[in-house]
Amino acid sequence: MGRKGIGVLAVLGAMAVGAAGCTVQPAGTDGKGAPPVRIDVPSGTPDASREPASPSRTPEAPAKPSVTPSSRPTPARVLWSPGDKGRDVRELQARLRQIAWIFHGPTGTYDDLTTEAVRGFQGKRGLPKTGVTDTVTWQRLLAMTREPGRWELYLMGGQEADAPDPRCMTGRVMCISKSSRTLRWMIDGRTVSTMPVRFGSEYTPTREGVFRVYWKSRHHVSTLYDSPMPYAMFFSGGQAVHYSADFAARGYAGASHGCVNVRDEDAIARLYEQVGNGDKVVVHW
Repeated sequence: MGRKGIGVLAVLGAMAVGAAGCTVQPAGTDGKGAPPVRIDVPSGTPDASREPASPSRTPEAPAKPSVTPSSRPTPARVLWSPGDKGRDVRELQARLRQIAWIFHGPTGTYDDLTTEAVRGFQGKRGLPKTGVTDTVTWQRLLAMTREPGRWELYLMGGQEADAPDPRCMTGRVMCISKSSRTLRWMIDGRTVSTMPVRFGSEYTPTREGVFRVYWKSRHHVSTLYDSPMPYAMFFSGGQAVHYSADFAARGYAGASHGCVNVRDEDAIARLYEQVGNGDKVVVHW
């Protein structure tokens, strides 16, 4: 074979090697050729060991990111629960009363009736019926009610007594405040007991000033209104401090005919035993 034919064969051989998928690396510094490197080239016959790509195949869904504690929804914070006491619980009860979910109090104590009222309110609005007041429940209640007034919070009493009038600081005195609607029984400037009281309406107001108890009547009945006035302690004409069943039932939703009503029968029974004729009565703002 001539030199020309040998050259042609060399070229064809190089092409055959390339078609087989290998290429010859340049010679190293020692003059020896480097080992061949595998190169995949397209072939008309698919590799049976590999699954062919198909346009109709649905791509595999990407893996969902793992949920970390910080990405979980924060649970609603509990504000008040059974057993809690205070002014905030009193407002909760007053607002529930506005929309007829509760009918007692406000008492300022998160009792069983309050728990049931909260549970009913939650269930009506699709909230978890836990019976405890969390931030979600509270916001929903705020949106449906108005801010209760001072005396709405103390519809059934429970308000704190204000400071005694200076005229109450000596002797034996029933110190009665129209501002805080309370009666302090005081002896020589010391408060022995305190109780909520109710007064007359604007048409039959309770008189203000300094008086003395002049008559006590345990089972008294009003001759003017034909209504019972137990534990009556008269201090000004027909006006007396006495127990009122209406006050006990309705709270400050009603009024007296000028007398000072007490709703706690046990408290006024004890007071009646301690107060004597001639003891002072101070009615003040």
